[in-house]
Amino acid sequence: MSDTASLAATTKPPLEIRLCAPRGFCAGVDRAIQIVELALERFGAPVYVRHEIVHNRYVVDSLRAKGAIFVEELDEIPETDQPVIFSAHGVARVVPEAAAARNFFQLDATCPLVTKVHREAEILHRKRDREIVLIGHAGHPEVIGTMGQLPPGAVTLIETEADARAFTPRDPDRLAWITQTTLSVDDTAAIVRILTERFPTIMAPHKDDICYATTNRQEAVKRVGAEVDAMIVVGAPNSSNSQRLREVAERVGCPVSVLVQRAADIDWARFEGIARLGITAGASAPEVLVEEVIDSFAERFDVRVEVVTTAAEDITFALPRQLREAAE
Repeated sequence: MSDTASLAATTKPPLEIRLCAPRGFCAGVDRAIQIVELALERFGAPVYVRHEIVHNRYVVDSLRAKGAIFVEELDEIPETDQPVIFSAHGVARVVPEAAAARNFFQLDATCPLVTKVHREAEILHRKRDREIVLIGHAGHPEVIGTMGQLPPGAVTLIETEADARAFTPRDPDRLAWITQTTLSVDDTAAIVRILTERFPTIMAPHKDDICYATTNRQEAVKRVGAEVDAMIVVGAPNSSNSQRLREVAERVGCPVSVLVQRAADIDWARFEGIARLGITAGASAPEVLVEEVIDSFAERFDVRVEVVTTAAEDITFALPRQLREAAE
């Protein structure tokens, strides 16, 4: 083979990567992970975490290696003086009550923006005497936690536009709606329109419940997804905000939109012949996994990376009082 032919055979095809910003960790996720790490640092292993602290296997495995023990229910935890941590998604009211009954040392890693929705639901129900409509996904820990703030029957879950059309309230003039924090902005707006048309006096949240990070990441994907041949969302399959990012890319016309947990999950056949690739990450996916994906494409393509920034984020949340000294 001639030198020219050999060069042609080994030349990698060019690939423009458009890297969405913002992407990856949000303030609530960063705080939750810090809580586990600082608890381990201050109190030693083990610390017990009810449910995955955030929905990302890499993060969970990393914390497990440091001494965190993850459980789904409190009855899996032996009698202990070690910290018991509640995940970023929030928990039903009965969970901290059960932990207190066993004298557990509790640390609450619930995202403050989820806690805001909890308090909102309480005020609307107990002080405003409103029946609550919660827009969200059945079975998601955040939804379970939010519905669990109030007595059974006080909250009705609405997942789809069809649900909104079929919903029959006890009193159409005494309604309020709230939402899960990690929903599709567009899907939620469509459901809210239906509810508002059907029930004009329904009360809205004082401030949008879909969190800033969810909104910002979806806006970045809308901009990039319409301009690329394929989009990769780095995130876990049980991560609501990551799944919504994949759906957003599809809706703006991206021909290939896939969710991967890390580079080893990439189906390379789906990316043959592409010239432009978008990459983002869900709010619980660490940047190291994004870099891993970029490095994998660089092994197969001659990559050029352009960061597309649609918003700046500088939000931080305070740690629980018990851990602030450790952080300092």
